[in-house]
Amino acid sequence: MSTSPPAPSLAERLDAVLGRIDAAAERSGRDASAITLLLATKTRTPAEVAEAVALVRERGRRLAVGENRAQEIAKHADPLLAGNGVPRHFIGRLQTNKARDVIAFAELVHSADRDDIVDALERRAELAGTSRDVLVQVNTSGEESKGGYAPSLEALAPVVDRLGSSDWLHPVGLMTIGANTSEESQVRASLRSLRELRDALAARPGAPALPELSMGMSGDLEIAVEEGATIVRVGSAIFGARA
Repeated sequence: MSTSPPAPSLAERLDAVLGRIDAAAERSGRDASAITLLLATKTRTPAEVAEAVALVRERGRRLAVGENRAQEIAKHADPLLAGNGVPRHFIGRLQTNKARDVIAFAELVHSADRDDIVDALERRAELAGTSRDVLVQVNTSGEESKGGYAPSLEALAPVVDRLGSSDWLHPVGLMTIGANTSEESQVRASLRSLRELRDALAARPGAPALPELSMGMSGDLEIAVEEGATIVRVGSAIFGARA
């Protein structure tokens, strides 16, 4: 009677992801060690996250952890995770009434996707007396299900410039979610356009540098790295399928 092979371990899945990043970086003439692996920790337990963090650190790679639901922030106070020195990001769609929690948790907010969220984040950062880095989310695919500013200089320049003059929020780049399609050319176009928009925004006199490009997830991370991603968000490909 045949038996199924054992499921890959977390370490094996991590190494497979890092191999994918390395190969894509080599193809595009980039240094893979400069790319941040953001562990998307939605629904994962503190023990799972702590194991993944330790494994990434053993491999000497740039690392962050990210939550996309405000109600899961509390788990990072667990003794397994608290004070571990790993940069914490918020990567999900944000409601204004959760801005306080996100400002308290995240050093980098990926989802500044509309003006009322920028207002709420700035207000809460000021009340807390703390500054935070933010990424402006751009809807490069034009899909109605996705948040984000329109992919044009006319739409993006005002919010980038507003953030650039804020005492509490600092724009450090752009974020997008790639086109939801199996057509690689469409996914690549949606990610490439983020880099092109960033370059055009940063080229304006006096504009912020915007060094970060957060794009690419488990399914499209190779394309994202080839198109210039500095942060890739990976969950299931490392942790396995969610329960």
